[in-house]
Amino acid sequence: MDLDFIPLWAFFSGTILIILGSVEAGFALGRRAARRSADEKESPVAAMGGAVLGLVAFMLAFTFGIASGRFDTRKELVREEANVIRTAYLRAEFMPETERAQVRRWLKEYLEIRVALAQTGDLQQLPAALANSERLQRKLWASVVANGRRDNSDISALLVESINDVIDVHALRVAVAVETRIPTGIWAILLAISFLGMMAMGYQAGIAGSKRSQTSVILAISFALVITLIAGLDRPNTSLVTVKQLPLIDVDKWIEAPDETTK
Repeated sequence: MDLDFIPLWAFFSGTILIILGSVEAGFALGRRAARRSADEKESPVAAMGGAVLGLVAFMLAFTFGIASGRFDTRKELVREEANVIRTAYLRAEFMPETERAQVRRWLKEYLEIRVALAQTGDLQQLPAALANSERLQRKLWASVVANGRRDNSDISALLVESINDVIDVHALRVAVAVETRIPTGIWAILLAISFLGMMAMGYQAGIAGSKRSQTSVILAISFALVITLIAGLDRPNTSLVTVKQLPLIDVDKWIEAPDETTK
């Protein structure tokens, strides 16, 4: 289960409310403890609160590392997909003229589907785009296999290999961008530890007898920005963090150029 059903703006606002609420709850408990007993000292409370905040920092770094690593992988796969489509398009030159034109037309349509989905960023169109991509994959595969059975040569084998690479990279992109996400359990632990850490900080302020600080709002916004950034990196494509499709767009332009020069 992922958290895509929560818009990023709601994620951001909700995190601010959680942080502010936890600081306020800790502050109220600290003031209450200070009134009831003088034995509660600020120093040990500060040490324990610092330890919890250290765990919060660790969980933030750990979760950010997962999300940013997958984001980098998604960028690499865009470049790899552009390369394998370009290679398949070139190797189609060795097919008979009619089949060559059909395979190249399918490859161009396949490429345009990939670029259009990434540029719109509309995840509701994802199932239809994946279905169309897989439909074209089946057509491409059937065509090159039929060609390979007629022409059992190394060149036809290379073409089959190219289409196979196109299908494999597609599967990797779907796995990394859509299916492999930060587990809900990690999100729950991150938010829970953040809540406890901010509560410990508020408790320390209450024990020390200080007034409520307006800097808690700045703290809440800062935490919310980082956590929202992690959520944006984890999602397939958002307006906050987008994987640029320039390699695929460049291949699309490159495909157009030979067609114009051969007229």
